Amino acid sequence: MQPAAPLIELEGLSVRLGRREILHRISCRLGGAGGGKTIGLLGPNGAGKSTLIRTLLGFHRPSAGRARILGQDCLKGSREVRARIGYMPETDAFVANMTAVTFLKLLAEISGLPSEAALEKAHEVLYHVGLGEGRYRTLGTYSLGMRQMAKFAQAIVHGPELLILDEPTNGLDPAARRRMLALIREMKESHGMIVLLCSHLLGDVEEVCDEVVILNDGRVVHHANLEEERRANRRFVELEVTGDDRDLARSLREQGAEGVNEGQGRWRVVLPAGVELEALWALLAREKLGVHKLTHRRDSLEEIFLKAVGRLQRTPGEESLVPKGESTLAGL
Repeated sequence: MQPAAPLIELEGLSVRLGRREILHRISCRLGGAGGGKTIGLLGPNGAGKSTLIRTLLGFHRPSAGRARILGQDCLKGSREVRARIGYMPETDAFVANMTAVTFLKLLAEISGLPSEAALEKAHEVLYHVGLGEGRYRTLGTYSLGMRQMAKFAQAIVHGPELLILDEPTNGLDPAARRRMLALIREMKESHGMIVLLCSHLLGDVEEVCDEVVILNDGRVVHHANLEEERRANRRFVELEVTGDDRDLARSLREQGAEGVNEGQGRWRVVLPAGVELEALWALLAREKLGVHKLTHRRDSLEEIFLKAVGRLQRTPGEESLVPKGESTLAGL
């Protein structure tokens, strides 16, 4: 049996807008055919996330390399690709004086549904996302949370194979955020859709995504399978020690652990599954190091992100740490 084809395949992809190159020879393979999957797309502001999404949608022409999605070239096969994709943009793109049901019916027809089926689907989807009672209201009267749900509804109204969501939980209160994340999980688990989720909220990505790709300065700096990371069940420890810690990194590696020296006695340590804190205490005692602070937690996506974009100091020759968790990229 041949391996499943990747959902998204980028081969040396570069995109230049004006005189500036936004994406720099990106190569990666994301997802696979068959069954639902959710892929997180992360990166600080200006990393190239929106440019990559628009390139996948066929709006930007690569200056080098190529991008394929669902087996089709994103540029040459853009018409077919768009018919199989649902897209929820970050910014609003509504006709303010149009009712929600009329708006969804129009977009369903544009996607290829017959008029009667498009109207039926518009009603069904609006009820499903919680906008049933407001479906005859004009979109200009909707609150921010209702507009987010309307954008999600228009992205799924035609039953796409791939759903691209750009900051879907922006501006939502806690209850609406939980509802949005539940809908995203449902699209994957019950409808078999593949979801590409672009978000600056690390907690949202960790909660619903199976894998994550991180962009920084127009380049892929990390690609991780979060399911494998969860199964690895590694523990992350923050340390502040006193004494001569120059040999600590070597001692940690001998124990199968990894350490990042942040300077002034501060360390971040990854303990693999099966290695308990007692072993770390014993190692510190052998190194004759005093412990000023020790805190621990399970994997954190914040750490994988910070490490990938260079916010954490690396020691020379150190291997990459691969974690998961809750935080925000705002301000990075």
